[in-house]
Amino acid sequence: MVCDKIAIIGIGNMGSALVKGIVRKGIIPSENIILYDTDSEKTEKLAEEIGATASFDLKEAVGSSGTVILCVKPNIVLNVAEEISSYLNKGTVVCSIAVGIPISRYREYISNECDFFRIMPNTPALVGEGMSVISFEEGTKKDSVERVLKIFSCAGKTQILDEKFMNQVTALTGSSPAYVFMMIEAMGNAGVKSGIPADVSYRLAAQAVLGSAKMVLESGLHPAVLKDRVCSPAGTTIEAVEALEKSNFRYALLEAMNRCTERAKEISGGKG
Repeated sequence: MVCDKIAIIGIGNMGSALVKGIVRKGIIPSENIILYDTDSEKTEKLAEEIGATASFDLKEAVGSSGTVILCVKPNIVLNVAEEISSYLNKGTVVCSIAVGIPISRYREYISNECDFFRIMPNTPALVGEGMSVISFEEGTKKDSVERVLKIFSCAGKTQILDEKFMNQVTALTGSSPAYVFMMIEAMGNAGVKSGIPADVSYRLAAQAVLGSAKMVLESGLHPAVLKDRVCSPAGTTIEAVEALEKSNFRYALLEAMNRCTERAKEISGGKG
């Protein structure tokens, strides 16, 4: 058991995905998971579905939990941190998944007696294939780190990384599923244009992306090496690669990620 109770504050897509993963992995009895959200109907429905405990009292939810995970939007997360600050017990582990907000800003409200973690998850957590990047301060207790790793591994893979890279990680893993979805959509559209039924075309495109990603992860080879292995001399693939290069495919991705990172920095600096 990771801790006595885990409070999930905010049960949108990411909060719901995380709590369902925790229940699926069985690292803590489901009744020891406390759900809190301003939408009481949604809270009750999810709690009933997974056997968790719905709470409508933020003080009670936070005060009775050894781990508190803030799954709320960046524009309100500091307000929530301030609100829960007086309810936290000494030694409580606090996490936030809000983009852009550095740990130093939370420390304006969260006592140093609580270990604090900044997490950047992504939406594939909904299917148990998320990537959660985790940052924390020097001096954070080892058992707190192990606890957080175990919790977030319920939704997929985890990676510890220095906080100075978290804005870049927003573009690399947090927002990147959107780019991939766009690529799958475009590939599927091309298949439909050629006459392949839409449901088949999108499924084939998605599986191609899934299999390609798995090759990168399991082979350990550089993506360029794997790309070259698909390109036969004077073949079909090199024609497609040439067309992508002419369309600045790589540059478009680089520019998109740079824009995403800059926006994360703006949020970090309190500019919206």
